Amino acid sequence: MSDTPQTAFRNWLLLCCFMVLAMAVVGAVTRLTESGLSITEWKPVTGALPPLTEEHWQQEFALYQKTPEFSQKHFWMNLEDFKKIYVWEWTHRLLGRLIGVVFAMPLLWFWARRQIPSGYGWKLVGLMVLGGAQGFVGWYMVKSGLVDRPSVSHFRLAAHLGLAVLIFSLMWWIALDFFNHPIAAPVPKSLTQHGWGMLGLLALTMVWGAFTAGLDGGMIYNTFPRMNEHWIPPELTFNAPVWINGLHAPAAVQFIHRCLALLTAAGILALGWRARDTALAAMVFVQTGLGIATILSQVAIPLAALHQAGAIILLALLLRRLHILSHS
Repeated sequence: MSDTPQTAFRNWLLLCCFMVLAMAVVGAVTRLTESGLSITEWKPVTGALPPLTEEHWQQEFALYQKTPEFSQKHFWMNLEDFKKIYVWEWTHRLLGRLIGVVFAMPLLWFWARRQIPSGYGWKLVGLMVLGGAQGFVGWYMVKSGLVDRPSVSHFRLAAHLGLAVLIFSLMWWIALDFFNHPIAAPVPKSLTQHGWGMLGLLALTMVWGAFTAGLDGGMIYNTFPRMNEHWIPPELTFNAPVWINGLHAPAAVQFIHRCLALLTAAGILALGWRARDTALAAMVFVQTGLGIATILSQVAIPLAALHQAGAIILLALLLRRLHILSHS
């Protein structure tokens, strides 16, 4: 592959990565504005168009009025209020469709012109399969909030976010293969092991962040570093197994997310110092600050959305460092 097709191939992957990042941020806003259950049906093709007439809007609103979220939380809404939350969920789903098109069409183009580098064809097909699976996982998540509860399952929310992050990570890793990194001297094995350990810890932190969001755990204990007057919230009792509280009690879930976040920040900061990666180290401070600000603001939507974006950017920088280390 010549330089020009290779550059186009890399830029296409970078565009898709950016779109996945944007979708994650829109997904965060959708969750924070309680918009995710406003569309009660999954129509992969016809659902691409929003309601175009007043009659269609009334039909969509009537379907929403049958949901537990409306009867238990949003019973005060009129049609105009409903339109405000509908647009976020519709935009989120539209972005998902656009990502599918932006990924699939150039892939076919590169394939037809035999410009897919050797060994990458099956990887890209695998990514396309994961993208299709993400649509099913998203609907599986939404379904959990349409039966007998006014919110989605926080486990399904974590699965939905986790799959998006996995798709982003794999796509970003492939794109990194087409950057010319400076040749570095061999690095200690312990440094690479440090990096992979931090990747696992960051992934775990992000999962507990999704649990916290799904349980509205950020709406309580809006102080830092203590949780009100407590270092350990009383909800994290030992009367029941800790893992039950840590997965289901909002305050306990927030506490675990805090602990994981601080441990992850310290570990990645140490990695940045050892690898002399200024961008990675700086992003640790930015993301930690965004997390603290989000808690102190009682989850202000702009800060919470930036916090989600920051997590993915931190992940991208960590993966970049791991990619360099693995090729040293």
